[in-house]
Amino acid sequence: MPEENSPNILLDQNVPYAVKTWLQAQRSSWTVRHVKDLGFEGQSDDFLYRWAQQEKAIVITFDEDFADSRLYPLGQHHGVIRLRIWPMTIEQTTEALDRLLRQLPSEEWVESLIIIDNQKIRVRKL
Repeated sequence: MPEENSPNILLDQNVPYAVKTWLQAQRSSWTVRHVKDLGFEGQSDDFLYRWAQQEKAIVITFDEDFADSRLYPLGQHHGVIRLRIWPMTIEQTTEALDRLLRQLPSEEWVESLIIIDNQKIRVRKL
């Protein structure tokens, strides 16, 4: 049974599906969904954004549009984690998320824009 404060995560279609399996192995109490699981492949960013807000899900994505505060203002979303890593491999993605898991409690992810690159993690909150 999921813990009450466990995050609800939505992995965008540009995040390798294998990352879902890895993340669930790291945090088995979390709800982790991939766009592919929901049949949302090819849906617009706006559609995914609205679904994530309705479900109180934190979006993990490589899509830079989700980090644009003009499109998705801070304080108006449940949380966005923007991956800016290169190369965009499964190994680099899981390494970046592993750094996030180790360095920032998931409670801090809510209503934040988190940008992860190969060197650092930046957190923006209202």
